[in-house]
Amino acid sequence: MKKPNIVILGAGYGGIMTAVKLQKLLGPNDANVSLVNKHSYHYQTTWLHENAAGTLHHDKTRIPIKEVVNTSQINFVQDTVKSILPEEKKVVLENGELSYDYLVIGLGFEAATFGIPGLKEHAYTINSINSARLIRQHIEYNFAKYNNEAQPKEERLNIVVGGAGFTGIEFVGELANRIPELCKEYDIPRDKVRIINVEAAPTALPGFDPELVEYAMNSLEAKGVEFKIGAMIKEVTENKLVFEKDEQREEIATNTVVWAAGVRGNSLVEESGFEANRGRMPVEADLTSKQYPEVFIVGDCALIFNEETERPYPPTAQIAIQMAENTAANLKKLVDGDKHLEPFKPDLKGTVASLGHDDAIGVVFDDKKLFGWSATAMKKVIDNRYLLKLGGPSLLLKKGKLNFFK
Repeated sequence: MKKPNIVILGAGYGGIMTAVKLQKLLGPNDANVSLVNKHSYHYQTTWLHENAAGTLHHDKTRIPIKEVVNTSQINFVQDTVKSILPEEKKVVLENGELSYDYLVIGLGFEAATFGIPGLKEHAYTINSINSARLIRQHIEYNFAKYNNEAQPKEERLNIVVGGAGFTGIEFVGELANRIPELCKEYDIPRDKVRIINVEAAPTALPGFDPELVEYAMNSLEAKGVEFKIGAMIKEVTENKLVFEKDEQREEIATNTVVWAAGVRGNSLVEESGFEANRGRMPVEADLTSKQYPEVFIVGDCALIFNEETERPYPPTAQIAIQMAENTAANLKKLVDGDKHLEPFKPDLKGTVASLGHDDAIGVVFDDKKLFGWSATAMKKVIDNRYLLKLGGPSLLLKKGKLNFFK
């Protein structure tokens, strides 16, 4: 009997966890499994804000795929996906193509710019190792340049972060810790540097518990972060950001705008003919495509609704990992000839947002609120648990955040 071909696209949280689970569930003669990824490494998207601020080296965030994937069981293909041909059950890559019987799409997210003029051209985004490294280098370059100019420019030291959701808040938290170090290194008074967080919604961390939001804003403001809440970004140019608040237009002189206010699923999804809403595909209960039952969608490209709130689940690492585990178990069933697939039921343990390495907020275990050190410790527990699940004790010892006091 012919072995089925299983192709996994993307080695983000959903893709790589599907591959790791499959190598445990399937024997070498059960199926041909291929994992396709642009880079030779998986990276922890939830740590990128630390790389971008310069508080954590990107090598800590990057995990070589061959360290966690057994390449004698799973064929790793380092290549870029150009298109998916679902009618032909083929994936077109930059350097070839792959045929599949079952496909797992885990191609991740892209920044959503909402058509704001100049945003795409002049703002930075935190969406990969390379983009995070670019932000860190850009900020350091501006600090280095400041005292080397006859007339120092204030826009070099004004850092504007668009969006006060999770990524925006976590990034300004890391910046607040990093800026004093940069000021000392480059002989710049701390009061000359501004960290400005601009959010269109009437509150930071929209949808989060108001008590925790207040704690987060007070903590960050004490470290020098300025908030512009209820402020709509209207334009970004090479050296300024324009926003509107209370029907008044204001400008901030800056050449560092980091956009953290919106994501969408990978545009390849729509381009390949799948029905999608901003790159996110509505899926069946078992995470298969509504159009093509042999296609599974995990992570940021999947659109699943919370029946209680009637709103989509946010695309988080936690939910992507659970989707991967469900998908791997269902692929095992299909390989074994069992067509009765398990529906996906999210089991969300809570959410923790860091406010720099020494502070955090969170809601865990049936709405228990965490503040400060206890939330920071919980964040590290969550991060370390993922590493243990992905690569066992050796990966945890190599990449884990094992010092709970720093």
